[in-house]
Amino acid sequence: MTELPLTPTIRDLPASTPFVGPEAIERRRGRPFRARLGANESGFGPSPRALAAMREAVAESWCYGDPEGMGLRDDLAAFWDVPAEAISIGAGIDGLIQTILHTVVQPGTPVVTSRGGYPTFNYHVAAFGGVLHEVPYRDDREDLDGLLAAAHETGAPVVYLCNPDNPMGTWHDAGDIAAFARRLPAGTLLLLDEAYAEFAPAEAVPAMDTGDPRTVRLRTFSKVYGMAGQRVGYAVAHRDLIAALAKVRNHFEVNRIGQIGARAALADTAHTDDVIAAVAEGRADYARIAEDLSFAPVPSATNFVAIDVGGPARARWLVDALAEQDVFIRMPGAPPLDRCIRVSVGPADARGLFEQALRRVAREMPGDPGANT
Repeated sequence: MTELPLTPTIRDLPASTPFVGPEAIERRRGRPFRARLGANESGFGPSPRALAAMREAVAESWCYGDPEGMGLRDDLAAFWDVPAEAISIGAGIDGLIQTILHTVVQPGTPVVTSRGGYPTFNYHVAAFGGVLHEVPYRDDREDLDGLLAAAHETGAPVVYLCNPDNPMGTWHDAGDIAAFARRLPAGTLLLLDEAYAEFAPAEAVPAMDTGDPRTVRLRTFSKVYGMAGQRVGYAVAHRDLIAALAKVRNHFEVNRIGQIGARAALADTAHTDDVIAAVAEGRADYARIAEDLSFAPVPSATNFVAIDVGGPARARWLVDALAEQDVFIRMPGAPPLDRCIRVSVGPADARGLFEQALRRVAREMPGDPGANT
């Protein structure tokens, strides 16, 4: 076979994917899941106003989306009281991460993140040849002091922090996040992933400030707005950084229907409030179920709950056993977080299927020879 003209970075990368999608598992199983509770999507769906706007926009599918996304950016600027020049849209937070890393990471560039955090970030770092420096969690939260020390030790131009956190659902207060950002090295960007911020207590979310050139706030329409399949996200940052991103971003990556739907979703605050309330109710349901089974729910400010089931082997067994019951969930991938399962909050019927299946399989769950290792 003729050798392909790949870059050394890509040639030497192992084949990998950050996640195995539920569709791939369904194909392997030969049947669909009855409850899809593993990808932190919103089973509550988009706003009715967003659905109506997107249905109407289908007829315009022959048109490209606005490459500048100005309608959506203007709406977001008014929503957050920031300049439109301080906002960039992208294909969800994943797409924005890729674009941002494109501007600052070269082969050998150090990058700081948390061990066991969002794996798609690591995936993109590897694609650009960056060198990951991973800081362990502390007490099921991302370790701000550890991340800060790693940033100073490595001189990394990027530190990635998710608040509230995925996969554990925990959070830091806004004051602690602001102090962390101030103490980073002068040449370091903070990528603050706030995919779940709408579900968090107000004290966990810093005020939007586009005057700080070192902090990038990443938001998405995939979670509370229920539009994961449309792939719409946005970054809020200093206008100079947004201008730099415009040099390399894919200007057509956010489709026309997604932009129109996102604008309608943003305006429907009543639907957003309803989803936030429904998710809070679902988190309480999961905590009750977990405690009834002598498991330990981890306090969550997201649309999922991590449940400590006593060890990694038990967690893996439960993920597989629930799949056999046609319930899709996931588990964190790195110790000590992998002693947990992670369950997205869905509507009441999906939660009911999860509860029935979990109670059924939990009676047969083995001990965990790998617990606390």
